[in-house]
Amino acid sequence: MIDTPVQYRYAEDLSYCYGCGKNNAQGLHIQTHWDGEQGVGRFTPRPEHIALPGFVYGGMLASLVDCHGVATAAAAACADDEQLSRYVTASLHVDFLRPTPLGPELELVARVTERRGRKIVVEVEISALGEVRVRGQVVAAPMPQTMGRE
Repeated sequence: MIDTPVQYRYAEDLSYCYGCGKNNAQGLHIQTHWDGEQGVGRFTPRPEHIALPGFVYGGMLASLVDCHGVATAAAAACADDEQLSRYVTASLHVDFLRPTPLGPELELVARVTERRGRKIVVEVEISALGEVRVRGQVVAAPMPQTMGRE
């Protein structure tokens, strides 16, 4: 497993994402580690990530699926590159299987399931207390030039 998070291998000027950008002081700082076959990570929601007392807000969970899935796609596409190409979300689907408790650390696992030309399909699971709470799918695409450097 690579110790450096996938998100730390993005170009500096492309590292401001609210969910995973290392250069966003107010962001969530989601981190994905690539083990050569899957993306793995851990995240502990903060008290302000509440939906109802004791439970994580669904939008937070969707953000975890999104950023973890896109980072896994980038790592799978460019595993040997020091600086990874930036991928963005083309599609996001999230299924909330059971309530996610606020407090315990969440475990994130993502696997590439399909390649569609330049797009990469990634399945993501979020677990808490040994149970899968959320399943999602991200279709990630290379970042369009219109979004990047000018």
